[in-house]
Amino acid sequence: MYIYCKKYFLKSLLHLPSYSTSCRLMYCIYRPFLFFKFYSMFLHKRCLQCLISCMFQIAVAQKLVVCGLSLLFHMTVSKTFPVEYNIDDQFRATASFPTKIIYLYLSLMAARPKYYFAWTLAEAINNAAGFGFRGYDKNGVPHWDLISNLRILHIEFSTSFKMFLDNWNIQTALWLKRVCYERASFSPTIQTFILSAIWHGVYPGYYLTFLTGVLMTLAARTIRKNIRNYFLDSPAIKLCYDIMTWITTQIAISYTVVPFVLLSIKPSYVFYSSWYFSLHIACILVLMFPMKRTQKGNKEQESIQPSWSKQQEEGKEKRITGHNSYSVANSFNQRRDITSRNTATKQ
Repeated sequence: MYIYCKKYFLKSLLHLPSYSTSCRLMYCIYRPFLFFKFYSMFLHKRCLQCLISCMFQIAVAQKLVVCGLSLLFHMTVSKTFPVEYNIDDQFRATASFPTKIIYLYLSLMAARPKYYFAWTLAEAINNAAGFGFRGYDKNGVPHWDLISNLRILHIEFSTSFKMFLDNWNIQTALWLKRVCYERASFSPTIQTFILSAIWHGVYPGYYLTFLTGVLMTLAARTIRKNIRNYFLDSPAIKLCYDIMTWITTQIAISYTVVPFVLLSIKPSYVFYSSWYFSLHIACILVLMFPMKRTQKGNKEQESIQPSWSKQQEEGKEKRITGHNSYSVANSFNQRRDITSRNTATKQ
């Protein structure tokens, strides 16, 4: 037993430098954050049986196809819609505001496939080595997304700022949540965004992006909390709401991440000034004058509480009624027994 524990301890010590030189090196290049717990489970070959039966080749092939399409899109469309053209003097002077919105969305959408390529390639490499198996779904289909760093469809069709962030750079977001958000004693959103900016590097554009992201996140949370209840009555209204929130989210995301691509302060200031800092001002106004909670939401909560109290009262009445009926029946039975005994005694 001692020899077994000693060998296990020595193997565990060897796992750390192995993790540092393999996963962390890939992390420095491609930045898919990998937790040591999953890597240790992989080294202990707990997923070997799954690896044999799950046909990981299919998952790897699918991700390599995504890598090829992302690379092709980046090499063609990204050159057609460069982000820097948003701050071109002639474009800012002649383009109408709807044209600026459309080009902003297309240019930032064209800038994302390079991240899709790098993160998906890193995930495919790990899957080819047998690392990244999550398990089976209810239909028995294997899933190789344990270390996935993005969900492309959820990103491109996100209907809220939070939905976009939850599906972008997933592993790093989980790390930030555990390290900062869940431990912060005050303003966890602000502290997490600042830590994320520091983690990315020293370029001023990173800090402009994440400080703008703080405003966007807090404002979007406030608006969603107050108006979403009005659009859940019917599927048609809900569909219109989803379309409007998708358009708004894509514009807000594109507006926020322009400094992340431009990196410097001057071009970022030129871009925001060409938009008159409109979304910054809108977010500040939402946070300065917070909306009151909708009457519908309050009515729903009020209707829930009386129904719950009514159920409690009905249950209490049932218990009281049952107890009273039991006591009445019991006293009746006692009286009947006494009467029968008296009759028998007289006889």
